[in-house]
Amino acid sequence: MTQYTLKTTVRRPYDETVEAVRAELSAAGFGILTEIDLKATLKAKLDVDVAPQVILGACRPELAHQALQAEPSIAALLPCNVVVRAVDDTTTIVEAFDADAMMSFAADDRAGDTLRTVATHARQRLTAALAALENN
Repeated sequence: MTQYTLKTTVRRPYDETVEAVRAELSAAGFGILTEIDLKATLKAKLDVDVAPQVILGACRPELAHQALQAEPSIAALLPCNVVVRAVDDTTTIVEAFDADAMMSFAADDRAGDTLRTVATHARQRLTAALAALENN
């Protein structure tokens, strides 16, 4: 199976990790555009219980704008989803969609070159944010 996420395991409780993820994404220049609480949504819609889990729709406006200028349809792949998922009381997994995976859709032209550059910058920033979570 193709790897499509950047992933780290953090040895701290879920709620604390969610706040740390927000802080690290902000430090990397990302804002949170959307937030989906999967635990609450699945309980409300299906009456099922799942571990605490949230999807944060992260966006770095400068990168999004560059990508949209090159290829307007790339909007279907925005924002960058970052998932924070509880494993147990002291362990949390954080995964971010790997912008490099988007590049399988990029053409071999000027727009594709721009998208590859944007993806590289986004991936570097997301990788740094995840690494910072491991080190704090």
